[in-house]
Amino acid sequence: MLFEDRREAGELLAKKLDRYRGQSPLILAVPRGGPAVALPLWRHLGGELDLTIARKVGAPDQPELAVGAVSGEGHLLLNEALAEKLRLPEGYLESAAAKEQAEIARRLQLYRGERPPPQIAGRLVILVDDGVATGFTLRAALEGVKQGRPQKLILAVPVGPPETLAALRSAVDELYYLEAPPHFAAVGQFYRDFRQVGDSEVIAALGEAWGNR
Repeated sequence: MLFEDRREAGELLAKKLDRYRGQSPLILAVPRGGPAVALPLWRHLGGELDLTIARKVGAPDQPELAVGAVSGEGHLLLNEALAEKLRLPEGYLESAAAKEQAEIARRLQLYRGERPPPQIAGRLVILVDDGVATGFTLRAALEGVKQGRPQKLILAVPVGPPETLAALRSAVDELYYLEAPPHFAAVGQFYRDFRQVGDSEVIAALGEAWGNR
């Protein structure tokens, strides 16, 4: 399947999740691409739309090499084999994770303004992104959300490789996806329109869900 854009992917996901319509779910989108998928899902299901962010913790002098990932709630997911191989300097992980947490806080302030974070405890939570590749950073986001003690945690993504989706299934109560192609190179290859999403679009999506603030 080739999705026209993130909006269409969200509309198709909404049909898969129709059983939760009217159950007031908390839909947590991963910016920047996730809110464009989550907005039509929120329109269909109702409930509350908000954000969750996780950031990659890069290796020293190799920022694109993920030695870990940190959630906004402070959960650090470590690539233990890589960390051991690199023999990271003492205190590096704590320092690098704190830096990424500060960036998460900055982005949430930009997107949310003074609005407080949503209450997670005891709620039906649906985490949404526009797709998943390795799933490493997304797993950190899921673990961070779990710290809030949701009643049920669902992951909904339009597309991802079979092995990643299989690995993520054990991290959530339920997993919904539209496609799991065996020949997977990147999320963008499954969208006709996969243009970069700007901060203003994230804010606009939240603005609709929050009554235009």
